[in-house]
Amino acid sequence: MQHVVSFGPIASAEVLADLGQRYRFQRFDQPLADREAFLAALATADGLIGSTLPLGAELLDRAPALKVIASVSAGFDNYDLGYLRKRGICLTNTPDAVTETTADTGFMLLMMAARRACEMAQLVRDGEWSSGIDASRFGLDVHGKTLGIVGLGRIGAAVARRGHFGFGMPVLYSGNSAKPEYEAEFGARRLPLMHLLGEADFVCVCVPLSPATHHLFGREQFAAMRDHAVFINIARGAVVDEPALVQALAQGQIRAAGLDVFEREPLPGDSPLLALPQVVALPHIGSATVEARALMARTAATEMAAVLAGRAPCHRVV
Repeated sequence: MQHVVSFGPIASAEVLADLGQRYRFQRFDQPLADREAFLAALATADGLIGSTLPLGAELLDRAPALKVIASVSAGFDNYDLGYLRKRGICLTNTPDAVTETTADTGFMLLMMAARRACEMAQLVRDGEWSSGIDASRFGLDVHGKTLGIVGLGRIGAAVARRGHFGFGMPVLYSGNSAKPEYEAEFGARRLPLMHLLGEADFVCVCVPLSPATHHLFGREQFAAMRDHAVFINIARGAVVDEPALVQALAQGQIRAAGLDVFEREPLPGDSPLLALPQVVALPHIGSATVEARALMARTAATEMAAVLAGRAPCHRVV
């Protein structure tokens, strides 16, 4: 019987039960807390399924029989792709399972930051709502404003659809390649990044993290944005130079930010971002719904089963 090991929690009792029936299955919700047992399990593992744990040579050298890693995630920056290619280990992910849920999160952040929802909710909770809201606490309209998408992939396109069809927002995008299908579907217009930043009222970042996108947004990029612009990041925290973002917000170069991801997670309590009332900060909940996490688990298990049965997976990364 093939041996499968999970690393990190899997949010589906159905999938866990199925893994237990189909394979010799060992479950490690916190693999580094039981490191010795986890390393011992790696020694005979045919497949790994999970997320959140960086996997490279240090751990995977302990898994000489490994054939597949089924990541319960859309991103794959936790994995040493060069090492996996060298070893011939297949890596799969779950991109379709997170698209709509993450886009919901992005547009929620956009609206919360625009309308200052966190600030106004706290005002009520603190018992300070004693009169009508004056101009010092006004937010911004969303409908009809220009939406700039940096990285018009699955998630970026889903955010753009929400803005264009739901709120009448013209859509701009930047990226490595033209997207004629999206240009036809919702009139997206491709611009170089710096030009997009100068025209967009809302900028939503959806690029994967890579050496090319690390600190893609720094002082120069924030300086190019409009002073009423709202910045949204649902990509990866390291896409943004956080001190540069703090400076841009503190100096009024941009109006607000909605962030679901950070360079360091969990975000430290003393982060300068938390001292800025115009920042909406969420604890990386882009795909954190019951339905999405269950679908991610099912998809990852299906991908792993295909590889272990000698079939081609649908979502192969390497």
